[in-house]
Amino acid sequence: MKLTLWSKIQKRVFKKKNTEYLQALDKIIVPKENYIIQIVDNYGMVKPLKEYLVSKGVSKNCYIQFFYHGFSPYAQPNSQSNFYELINELVVLTHDSYKLHKETITTLPSHFSILYNGIDTNKFKRVSVSRKQELKKILEFDDKKVFVWCSQDRPKKGLHIILEAWKKIYNTEKNIVLIVIGCEYENDMDGVKFLGKIPNHNLPEYYRASDCYLFPTLCQEGFGLSLIEALHCGNYCIASAMGGVPEVLQYGKLGRLIQNPDFVLEWVDAINDFLNGKFEFPEFSSELYSSEKWNVSMNELIANARKRMQ
Repeated sequence: MKLTLWSKIQKRVFKKKNTEYLQALDKIIVPKENYIIQIVDNYGMVKPLKEYLVSKGVSKNCYIQFFYHGFSPYAQPNSQSNFYELINELVVLTHDSYKLHKETITTLPSHFSILYNGIDTNKFKRVSVSRKQELKKILEFDDKKVFVWCSQDRPKKGLHIILEAWKKIYNTEKNIVLIVIGCEYENDMDGVKFLGKIPNHNLPEYYRASDCYLFPTLCQEGFGLSLIEALHCGNYCIASAMGGVPEVLQYGKLGRLIQNPDFVLEWVDAINDFLNGKFEFPEFSSELYSSEKWNVSMNELIANARKRMQ
């Protein structure tokens, strides 16, 4: 059986998911119609997609928007050879990410946009002081100052840094508790409650019962959704100055930034400053990083892409 160009491409480079996607796309694409195609984080999809569009003779009718949820430019060996020239627009999470791309990449894509992440601010929102105290009792935190860490237990998420700092703090300050969400721990620790994985719909209650959110990432985070969820629920945030985090916290206006997140004593000092009342919860609009604003911005991106195709 003689292989067509399309089947050769499938056999040579497509992964199963890519093949299934393009087979579905093949049923939708109509010649002479214009299309905006959005790809999220899947770099491996771009080149096969472009080859498919060229093989179908519809490449000029398609506008490819690539949404990147990381921070630093994609930089695997030989990956940048023509990736940025194959897409029409790269959408990143922060202006700082754009600046780093601009400094790193030789040839930028035709268009660049910024789209902040958004959360459901009707779900993640502050409660009254009385309700917070009620939640603390329900969750058995009593009248303690509650700190929270929430993520997957991977070294780059920095939990080990926080636990080391906690041991130093708990030696002198007992009316505090650290709740750890997202992982188990084999050994008990004084002043720490390991809750493991909890349903996403329960997260707001734990955030509302907490006073301070700890975000000790050791990697270049693109944005940090849990950070803004906790912020909107009334937590003061102490976070690593890594990746897009400084911009998200408005360079310290919305929380304390740890410049050297590997240094345990910097976390000890910041947590003690919080306990000593040196930080005030910041004022900000309830629309900040909201899903509603995200929807508006996304529609603007699509509208601008349509105009460019006219």
